[in-house]
Amino acid sequence: MKFQEIKNNIYYCGLNDCDRRIFDELIPLEHGTSYNSYLVKGSEKTALIDTMYPPKAKEYLKRLAENQIGKIDYIIANHGEQDHTGSIPALLEKYPNAIVVTNPKCAENIKSMLHVAEDKIRVIADGEELSLGNKTLKFIFAPGVHWPDTMFTYIKEDNVLCTCDFLGAHYTFNDVFAVECDALMKSAKRYYAEIMMPFRMMSERYTKMVKEMNVDMILPSHGPVHTNPNYILDLYTEWTSPSPKNLVALPYVSMYESTKEMVDYLANKLEAKGIEVFKFDIVDDDLGDLAMALVDAASIVLGTSMVLAGPHPTAVNVTYLASVLRPKAKFGTIIGSYGWGGKLFDILVTLLAPLKLDLIEPLMIKGKPKAEDFAKLDEIAESLYEKHKSIGLL
Repeated sequence: MKFQEIKNNIYYCGLNDCDRRIFDELIPLEHGTSYNSYLVKGSEKTALIDTMYPPKAKEYLKRLAENQIGKIDYIIANHGEQDHTGSIPALLEKYPNAIVVTNPKCAENIKSMLHVAEDKIRVIADGEELSLGNKTLKFIFAPGVHWPDTMFTYIKEDNVLCTCDFLGAHYTFNDVFAVECDALMKSAKRYYAEIMMPFRMMSERYTKMVKEMNVDMILPSHGPVHTNPNYILDLYTEWTSPSPKNLVALPYVSMYESTKEMVDYLANKLEAKGIEVFKFDIVDDDLGDLAMALVDAASIVLGTSMVLAGPHPTAVNVTYLASVLRPKAKFGTIIGSYGWGGKLFDILVTLLAPLKLDLIEPLMIKGKPKAEDFAKLDEIAESLYEKHKSIGLL
């Protein structure tokens, strides 16, 4: 298959992985993903920007051969993770005169993860430029938008920016150019929630920087190319904003329906007060959907049953994930039911500590909720209403 030209001798040479269903053994993939690689042909030199996931290496090399790519001078590594760099050893075997160009942190990762020889790596500085003849690559370090070794590659003459994982999406396509639609927006938001949200403030910073660059195209390492950069940049501006929405995320696990009864009652009370609620069954629902809700939620309410003498393990898992995703939520509490005793909340409160939530007093009950328990849930609903109102959401 012939490489698709993106602009002025810049070609897409990545691959779709439609059948992949989980990423990093953690993140469910609704649409599979793409591994994007870009070939830049200058008048004197040729460069590859990012390479390929190792299981796709043979197919990738075959496509390079079919497109008669007889020479590669530079392999640009924007980030050391192997979905971008995994084919570098095979490329160096096929193109022995090629040099890997990257930043110091990424160079260390490539040497340790892929055993690339030091003499095959050229380490560049932030802002350094590399000439391909009639094209110039400028390297912009962007630590903290995913890994400390991340950088962007700017193709100056074409005003095109390769942003690595930043501004990407786990999304497959036939035409490399983005078709703006709900499915793409959802995939991009899911990707942001699971990968970029832990670095929200850095993402906010680099969103502003890319906007100020006024580039013509954004070429991410996953998902389609954006010929309308403002589409994805405007979405990131909203998602990285410190202001949450009038939304309560309510993940729960309920062994014998008592906790679910509490969750349903509280959700109805909140909705009656004009607060949107996202209920999430921890056992059966897709964690990616919860991550997307956490992008916007002003409050997190966790519902859990007790297993032995502590919270249900799935509730612990979700609480830990929420703490590492670092959403911008302001308020929170925990509700739950137990059978014969133990510490239901202590572990969860400790795990939530990094979020610095303004916590409303939790509610723990024995067995099924009674009238007095519903009255306490009314108080929690009123407290959340007042909290949302206090920051202008109501």
